[in-house]
Amino acid sequence: MKKTVKKTGRSRVASAVFIKDLRIEARSRVVTNQVLPFAGLIMVMFAFALDNDDVLQRVAGGLIWLATIFSLFIIVQRSFAIDTSDSALDSLRVAGIDLSAVFLGKSIALSLQLIALDVVLIAAAFLLYQVQVSVIGLVLLVTCVICATTGLGFVGTLYGGLTAGTNGRETLLPLLLLPVVAPVLIAATRATEAAFGSGGAAISEGWAWVGLLAIFAAVFGVGGSLAFGPLIDE
Repeated sequence: MKKTVKKTGRSRVASAVFIKDLRIEARSRVVTNQVLPFAGLIMVMFAFALDNDDVLQRVAGGLIWLATIFSLFIIVQRSFAIDTSDSALDSLRVAGIDLSAVFLGKSIALSLQLIALDVVLIAAAFLLYQVQVSVIGLVLLVTCVICATTGLGFVGTLYGGLTAGTNGRETLLPLLLLPVVAPVLIAATRATEAAFGSGGAAISEGWAWVGLLAIFAAVFGVGGSLAFGPLIDE
């Protein structure tokens, strides 16, 4: 009975944090007004810099995920800047709230924002880079986006909590996060290239990379749930 009540309490906390973060985004529109234009400019600038349709089609997958990871830094810093400015995280800790539920709620909200961003970036790749995808490739692409953004949501929330409240967190977060998300960048790029058929890559080759993304998400999902509370306490 106690375990059931505890699980219910965790789910309520996670839901409340998830809804709170999305409401803040809906009101501030940081993703819409700042992150999306920033990511879009990255895609456009690469299109002008490379200026070769064959090259752009080949590297389209990598450009999508580079823009996603660069945008991740902005979203994570914004999310935790709000929580630390009014000492919300400290209040939750003092109140005895299960911080693993907070971690889960913030991670899901971050993942959904990244999914919305990737939908726009993939549409931009179709428009700017003239990439093509089959029905089976689309299934691979959607699965890749879900797995990759879930992993990025977990690791972004974990490291956002680690750097929250520290001096120079604007530069510290990218320095800590970039080496960790390198496997996501590589695996998501390879899976996306397989979905697009870039460089003659077969769709079947992409599923192994999606499996790696799923493992990454699972590891940081479990590890983040266990480590987030102690990191905030320190």
